Amino acid sequence: MVLTRWVREDLGFADGRIEPASADASFRRYFRVSRGADSCIVMDAPPDKETLEPFVGVARALRGMGLNVPVVLACDARQGLLLLTDLGTRQYLDQLAGGRDVDRLYADALAALVRMQTRGKDAANGLPPYDRSLLHREMELMPEWFLGRHLEAPPDPGERAMLDRLFDFLSRSALSQPPTFVHRDYHSRNLLVTEEDNPGILDFQDAVRGSVTYDAVSLLKDCYISWPVARVHGWLLAYRGALIDAGFALDAGEDEFIRWFDLMGLQRHIKVLGIFARLFYRDGKPGYLKDLPRVLAYTREAAALYPETAEFAAYLAARVDGRFSAAQARAMGGAHGQRAADG
Repeated sequence: MVLTRWVREDLGFADGRIEPASADASFRRYFRVSRGADSCIVMDAPPDKETLEPFVGVARALRGMGLNVPVVLACDARQGLLLLTDLGTRQYLDQLAGGRDVDRLYADALAALVRMQTRGKDAANGLPPYDRSLLHREMELMPEWFLGRHLEAPPDPGERAMLDRLFDFLSRSALSQPPTFVHRDYHSRNLLVTEEDNPGILDFQDAVRGSVTYDAVSLLKDCYISWPVARVHGWLLAYRGALIDAGFALDAGEDEFIRWFDLMGLQRHIKVLGIFARLFYRDGKPGYLKDLPRVLAYTREAAALYPETAEFAAYLAARVDGRFSAAQARAMGGAHGQRAADG
């Protein structure tokens, strides 16, 4: 194995243990290399599918802002391997699901986000833009993979026209927001609880220059854990106040900021419906199916809030909700059967 040879021969960890650390929704894999009480992380990013440069560049930028991200200790770009410092195993999601220190953990994560967005202006200028093309490309995953493949109910011409109107409205809303440094996947599975400089921040290589509320949506309307709306708004408005206090140029009042947040969340969750379905049907990763009900609930709730999204809310009620349970049962039954066959 290329990774084992690199770790044991090139890096000198001949007597080190190599164990899986985690996997994510991309082609990257992570391994923990341990020797005595010390450990590091190896990131394996297949060169034909991933590139290391964004991770290395964004890591350097985030560390320059004083944020807690892994340090790159060694790199073999030809083989797609990085050796990183180990920020630990205490995932935010586990702590939050157990109800431990919830308000403190969110306060720390939002404070780190404010630092990223106020100190990251120069770095953001060097990132790819989160522009109309990318916003639409993401949302198009939903009709293809969630509606067409998962529900087996591709939109008819009238429904397709409705989706086009919706996608255009949501992209215009996103692009009306002040642009900033956007992590793009700032949620409880990519944050680690650390003793110092909490949180540890992971999976930032897809960072872009985009809408100010995007990362707040990822965190507070998390695809893996949800909270009552009143609690979410409390955190959101505290974050808005902290942004303003830190000097971020933000003219939106509280109601407009919440509207930005809701509509940005609708864009993100439309995208995620497609991504989670694609991860199952294309990539053979069934673990995200169980989170689809939460993502659909976010989508349904946000669509019902505003007149501009009312026709989409009606479409979900008429064409999606009645098919969803059967689609989930069909997919999860297939996933169980595949696991049994593999076993």
